[in-house]
Amino acid sequence: MLLVHGVRASATMWRAQLRALRAAGVPALAPDLPGHGARAGEAFTVERALATLDDAAGAVGGPVVVVGLSMGGYLALHWAARTGRPAAVLAASCCTRPAGPPLWAYRRLAGAIARLPDGGARLGEVLARRALPAQALADVNAGGMSVGVMDAVLAGLAHIDPLADLRAVAVPVWLVNGRWDHFRTQERRFLRQCAAGRLVVVPGASHLVSLVRPVAFNRVLLELVDTVGARPTPTAGPGAALPAPARAPGPVRPVSPARRRPGAARGAAAPRPPGR
Repeated sequence: MLLVHGVRASATMWRAQLRALRAAGVPALAPDLPGHGARAGEAFTVERALATLDDAAGAVGGPVVVVGLSMGGYLALHWAARTGRPAAVLAASCCTRPAGPPLWAYRRLAGAIARLPDGGARLGEVLARRALPAQALADVNAGGMSVGVMDAVLAGLAHIDPLADLRAVAVPVWLVNGRWDHFRTQERRFLRQCAAGRLVVVPGASHLVSLVRPVAFNRVLLELVDTVGARPTPTAGPGAALPAPARAPGPVRPVSPARRRPGAARGAAAPRPPGR
């Protein structure tokens, strides 16, 4: 499994997921993207980010389940649309097109924050403390927050069309959103673009769904792994059995499958009508 972090964060935001995947015997890797974490000194571009995913997937070997949150979700879909490596995609908190007036307003806000004397570092810390549980905050802070990268990321995402990417991905795509995520406004439209899509809404979660509801999110991760058969086959011998997926304390809203397109065989990628 390949885990792609969100903007300003780093690979350390996935610590809870890496622990759960390790316990389940699922190999996983979470790289830092350019401009973030250990690579904060590098300039961010979409091309460099995709090259990072290529390198990480090569290190894992074989088909991978790629998982991304927010910026990472858009990049995961963009990468999956251009490579045959993924066995499935989980795109979290990225069901709004990064285009038009909302993106323009977001870039204006990011620019204003970047002009603060500390580059917005203090504001970022205050907002993170309010939004995240203590353990999640510690995980995010462990890799540092790259506040200066926002404009470069938003400029890059402006040239990505996630709807076109979804139409180009033939493998299963799960869209996972927190109930209170402001980026889920177009989730049904996104779902309709999928050849084999599902929508999961996590109750009580915000935009940072993997951080604020890690157990529920991990459950979804492991269910996706089992659904696509990506869990490694245990070898014979003592201790070979893998643990069962962790169960969340409380319900995750039922997964909604995308409507299968007419003429599509069960379990197969369906043809896409023109103009979708």
